[in-house]
Amino acid sequence: MKKSSTTYEELEKISHDALGGLVRPQALGFVLSALDMSLRGLRQRRHITGKELCMAVQTLAVREYGLMAREVLNAWGIDSTETIGRIVFALVDAGKMSKTDEDTPADFERVFNFDEAFSPTAVLKAARDLRSRARRKST
Repeated sequence: MKKSSTTYEELEKISHDALGGLVRPQALGFVLSALDMSLRGLRQRRHITGKELCMAVQTLAVREYGLMAREVLNAWGIDSTETIGRIVFALVDAGKMSKTDEDTPADFERVFNFDEAFSPTAVLKAARDLRSRARRKST
């Protein structure tokens, strides 16, 4: 019986084999977590676009790491939305994610600029927006 979750060893192998070890296994797990967060946020299950997944990575990074988000992502080897795309396609090739025939690495090109998206001003604004949304949901 195949495990339903991806183990660290599997992510390590994908990181090494498909991405040349330039991206840490934690980065792959983080992208999978962002995908899961995106899917849980939908009213009806559907395909998540490359842009939506990049935005989910940004949101999750801000939520989990706040002002340290950029440093954490960089330490794992995520330095651009194009890198998120390379991770996604490595996970697709490994059978850990799926894609449509229309999905391409170009879907991840220049979705946002990391310097701008993870600047202290942008992170603090995003954190305020997340808190505001959470308060609206709870009422």
